[in-house]
Amino acid sequence: MSDGKSILVDTSRCTGCRGCQVACKQWNGLAAEQTTQRGTYQNPPDFSHQTYKLVRFAEGKREGSREPYWYFFSDMCRHCVNPPCMVASENNEIVQDEETGAVIYTEATKNIDFEMARGSCPYNVPRQNPETKVVSKCTMCFDRIKSGMKPACVLACPTALDFGEREDILKLAEERVAELKKVYPKAKAIDAEDVRVIFIVTDDPKKYHEFAEA
Repeated sequence: MSDGKSILVDTSRCTGCRGCQVACKQWNGLAAEQTTQRGTYQNPPDFSHQTYKLVRFAEGKREGSREPYWYFFSDMCRHCVNPPCMVASENNEIVQDEETGAVIYTEATKNIDFEMARGSCPYNVPRQNPETKVVSKCTMCFDRIKSGMKPACVLACPTALDFGEREDILKLAEERVAELKKVYPKAKAIDAEDVRVIFIVTDDPKKYHEFAEA
């Protein structure tokens, strides 16, 4: 496999507009979900077979200060370089695209052990359609990529998302983290060597989301 592609998600630049979330639903033909006001900006509450991309929201107070923080985390499948979820695939129900590195769940995932697939994912991403039993998640828009287009979420975001050759994205992540560290000492690129969707954060990853970091 070539080095493939990668997406960079810079949470320090995310405004929480949810344009990426909407673009994902539009491109993949995913239905809207019935939601309720739960006292948080985040909606729907979690991934589902109809929601592959979700802007998570976390708030709290900074250590040793009364100053609040509001963190947005544009969550999605990380498309691991060596996908642990493939342990649940015995007959190519889950495949890795040779050109892009995207991890693809086929319709045949209705035959796999869903709990094994979800339990093996350190980011708690896979979800199952309760009716068809098909397991699904973000595809990295590999169909768009193969047609020379950017992933839908990246195209929709002029601020926080970048896409390109993996080598270039890793370099961009390194440069951006070095810049952020001048102001935010805890800035880091999460699991950059192991995943294709790389998140940059300025604080402890667990403050953004329980499964932000492997």
